[in-house]
Amino acid sequence: MKLIIDWLINAAALYVATRLVPGVSVADTGTLLIAAVAIGLINSIVRPIAAIVTFPITVLTLGLFYFVLNGAMLYLAAALTPGFELAGPVTAVIAAVVVSIVATVLHLFIEPKKKRRK
Repeated sequence: MKLIIDWLINAAALYVATRLVPGVSVADTGTLLIAAVAIGLINSIVRPIAAIVTFPITVLTLGLFYFVLNGAMLYLAAALTPGFELAGPVTAVIAAVVVSIVATVLHLFIEPKKKRRK
């Protein structure tokens, strides 16, 4: 169930990015859902490896390179998903920031809060 919720949250966040960021386009709803799956798979498989490899650059830039890494992962998802297009790398970074913020906010509202033990 959590996997489906995460998938739908990614799809909703990507939809918001297509509306807010010029240069991000998705052909239709089916493409949006497929792109959300691609983003989820890339974030779970490729991003950890890329984060380890780029760790020295991320430290040198005080964490700002992590935005570039997020944009690169979104750009990779767009390259693998027909019908999902990004205008360029700057658009990918901006869209990745929007997707991250929207997904975080949606997770806060949708997922139930964990109960603390006393």
